Amino acid sequence: MDLELTEEQRMIRDTAREFAKAEVEPKAKELDEKGRWPTEILAKMAELGLMGVGIPTEYGGAGMDAMSYALAMEEISAGCASCGVIMSVNNSLYCDPVYKFGTDAQKERWLTPYAAGKKLGCFGLTEPMSGSDAQTMGTFAERVPGGNGDKWILNGSKNWITNGPHADTVIVFAITDKPEGWSPGALNKGKVKHTAFLVDAGTKGWTREKPDEKMGIHAAHSCTLFFENVELSDENCLGGAGNGFKVAMATLDGGRIGIACQALGIARAAYEKAIDYAKERKSFGVPIASHQAIQFMLADMATELDAARLLIWRAASLKDKGQRHTSESAIAKLFASEMATRVTHKAIQIFGGYGYSKEYSLERHYRDARITEIYEGTSEIQRIVIAANALKG
Repeated sequence: MDLELTEEQRMIRDTAREFAKAEVEPKAKELDEKGRWPTEILAKMAELGLMGVGIPTEYGGAGMDAMSYALAMEEISAGCASCGVIMSVNNSLYCDPVYKFGTDAQKERWLTPYAAGKKLGCFGLTEPMSGSDAQTMGTFAERVPGGNGDKWILNGSKNWITNGPHADTVIVFAITDKPEGWSPGALNKGKVKHTAFLVDAGTKGWTREKPDEKMGIHAAHSCTLFFENVELSDENCLGGAGNGFKVAMATLDGGRIGIACQALGIARAAYEKAIDYAKERKSFGVPIASHQAIQFMLADMATELDAARLLIWRAASLKDKGQRHTSESAIAKLFASEMATRVTHKAIQIFGGYGYSKEYSLERHYRDARITEIYEGTSEIQRIVIAANALKG
């Protein structure tokens, strides 16, 4: 792995950093307090090519590599974690699978405007009774005869869908072939087959619940989506009937890199503020940065940040080479997410009472960091993935 960034990679990193400092971070507090969707920020991110970083220019994207995406994600997330995860979902969980598994016609319709940031996508896998175990999924699509050929009838629901309240299209995963005796939410014998469907907003039978009320990432709206007798055709199938599990797992490998970057950005922002505060705040007549207790905390934070970044860069480098990176992405996501909680915790401790106050941004970083250990695979699921790959030898 080459640790020297290319000129193009440094350019997107610096562009994203300058944009985040000038236009994202100054609004982060207000976005968090009001839970306001960052419409104007997303429009500018689209202009910068940040909504489809790794998608070729012929499909509306920026045509850059996975490393460039990781660098940009860290910078945007350091400015505002909500803006970071909106960007991550559109890039990693929507555009990436449509590009990898879509037909030419699907890419023209369901990729180009999304990679360009003119439209927004989301990813529907999680359900009220089915999270990490997709075999217990309750959403079901049945193929039935239609007037102009076969069609699919989709029924079910998906929850905690980031971008859901605003998305123009959702990738919905549904069971399309189930073993005898199958029932939703149960540990069923025999493997079920899933299919991924591209479902447009406004399709009859698709409704959205009000946005979720969450501990953090308040400006990144999520909600429950309901599908009642939604009629679809084979044109809506992404990756072919019965291949949904393959689409989902390949997508999550890349998506975990994005969330790892979000966690890294959150932690870095807290660390940098702790450094500045430690130089200014005095106790016993000297800046608290002079005290060894504070120095050791900062040293640990710096070490963990660097370790997380290197793990992310390794996973991104493997993705750029077209190599399997399931374990490496899981390791990066696991370490970076748990690191973010530890680092933001220490940053609050350095700030003391001020860190606990909403007057400063540390408590927001702490709240935002916590979700990175949960979505796109909990820490426990990452450990299962890592162990399974290790035991293969």
